[in-house]
Amino acid sequence: MFLPILALSLLAGLAHADIAVVDDTGATVRLPAPARRIVSLAPHVTENLFAAGAGDRLVGAVNYSDYPEAANRVARVGDYSSPDLEAIVALRPDLVILWQSGNADALVGRLRGLGLPVYQSQPDRLEDIPANIEKMGRLAGTEIEATKAATGFRKRLADLRRQYGGKPAVPVFYQVWHRPLLTVGEGQIISDVIRLCGGKNAFAGLKGLAPAVSVEAVLAADPEAIIASGMGHAVPVGLDDWRRWTRLSAVRRGNLFFVPADLMQRPTPRLLDGAEQFCRHLETARGRR
Repeated sequence: MFLPILALSLLAGLAHADIAVVDDTGATVRLPAPARRIVSLAPHVTENLFAAGAGDRLVGAVNYSDYPEAANRVARVGDYSSPDLEAIVALRPDLVILWQSGNADALVGRLRGLGLPVYQSQPDRLEDIPANIEKMGRLAGTEIEATKAATGFRKRLADLRRQYGGKPAVPVFYQVWHRPLLTVGEGQIISDVIRLCGGKNAFAGLKGLAPAVSVEAVLAADPEAIIASGMGHAVPVGLDDWRRWTRLSAVRRGNLFFVPADLMQRPTPRLLDGAEQFCRHLETARGRR
């Protein structure tokens, strides 16, 4: 009887063992049990929690947390840039997940000062997305669903790499916004999408997630393709403005393209939907050489 009793004791101890997960800042997040009341402070966090099978653990989320459809029914706690601390506390969360570069540093300290466990998410590379999903699944006790989602993402990413990895490079300008004119630097995950598709970011050398550039700088770079996202699913205002610059290679060859913002500017599984569109646009540009 000794061995079965010992085995049961060990299993009981494991069932009550603390959960420890290292977030994207290198901090260790510890929970006494899987989180049951989670507040998300970024739209991409909300989406990744649902992908991890933890959507039913969400009790609060910031504005624009609109995917999947069920996310629209989660209580709102303000914008990611200025969430309502009182509203967060009132929801009695046992875990708050933030966006490191989007939420204020002071907010992290205030939440921790209230005794709330905080996980910071900062997916800067495509490979970080499935890793985030797995960690969220671990924190929420939904490892099976999270592992399935992460495995599917990695397979799809590998397929895209095989399809486009050896393609000739296409110099590209990615336009985040038109006034002011914003693009992406090397440290932004969208630059990873550009590399995945065999593109060459015309402004890879710039620092910051969304650095400003001038029209003159774009003209000097003379990209072969311009791809813009803007907001929503409509062709972004400002994309057609480039047509006035008839000597620009992207204009001369008809390579002004659009990818919906939600598919490019949120580090979630849907980013691969955006990547597929992005890659097809660059393939079109290659065919017009």
